[in-house]
Amino acid sequence: MKTILTSIFMMVLWLMLSGIYKPMLIGFGIVSVALVMVIVRRMDRVDGDHVRISIKPIQFFHYLLWLFSEIAKSNWRVTKIILARTMPIRQNLFEVPYTQTSDLGQVIFANSITLTPGTLTIETEAGDFLVHALSYDPDDMAALADMDRRVTEIEDGVNI
Repeated sequence: MKTILTSIFMMVLWLMLSGIYKPMLIGFGIVSVALVMVIVRRMDRVDGDHVRISIKPIQFFHYLLWLFSEIAKSNWRVTKIILARTMPIRQNLFEVPYTQTSDLGQVIFANSITLTPGTLTIETEAGDFLVHALSYDPDDMAALADMDRRVTEIEDGVNI
């Protein structure tokens, strides 16, 4: 049943993204979905590795809204830096501690840092991330601590 629902979802997504409903393209979509499902089923038999998504959906939605606003603000800051005559770049590498207990929470936090223009998560260590900032400001640590707190709040407390 899970395979059928996944196949239907993938086919609907294929059709929505292509926007073209000609028989040949629909045929390519069906073949592609079938091939992906065969590969996924075969991989599942080999490793049986499953990732449980254990987040609070409503808090996650609120977090995404907050993240989009932070991305927009950061985008504006980077644009001002790039367009300035002197280009006031203050690059810095620094460690950012994280408090997430699940791998998913850590991935969400690391990707949120990378999605924010001007910052990039470079390396993951036990307990912290190595982050590169285009224009470092000591206040960035407080903003990243706030982001860390928000990501930790969307976890449901189940260790994966």
